[in-house]
Amino acid sequence: MPAPRPDPPPHDTRTRLARLAWLLDNSIRIPGTDFRIGLDAIIGLIPGLGDFAGALLSSYIVGQAWRMGVPKSTLVRMGFNVLVEGVVGAVPLFGDIFDAAWKANHRNVQLLHAHLENPRRAVRASRSFVVLLLAALLLLLLGIGLAAYGLMRGLMALGASV
Repeated sequence: MPAPRPDPPPHDTRTRLARLAWLLDNSIRIPGTDFRIGLDAIIGLIPGLGDFAGALLSSYIVGQAWRMGVPKSTLVRMGFNVLVEGVVGAVPLFGDIFDAAWKANHRNVQLLHAHLENPRRAVRASRSFVVLLLAALLLLLLGIGLAAYGLMRGLMALGASV
């Protein structure tokens, strides 16, 4: 049985992840413009499987960040980037354009670099993001609840008048 291979040094992992993010998000320049897309946007054009494959590749970066000890708040933020790209990217045409502009992989590598350069500041920023995200979800649920209550009340009033 071969001896286990040691983890590569963090710098090598950072470089490898930055290259992967570049390949997925920025490797192809649109002729006549400064705008760049990557393989993720092209893979996303394949109905059904493309966005799933893109999310899987994006999740690799998040998994490597976890192995490097990135805190949960930053991992949640990275996961949010992948989730947004995967969900919105599933919408035909608009999702593909959004996917090319959102660049979740590039964002996630930037979050990883920020954590490695200044962990305290990165954690503080990620925790703030998570708190804002939870507040937005709570407001969304509250809005849905109020809308459902109003709808039920309107239906009951309509039923009583008939």
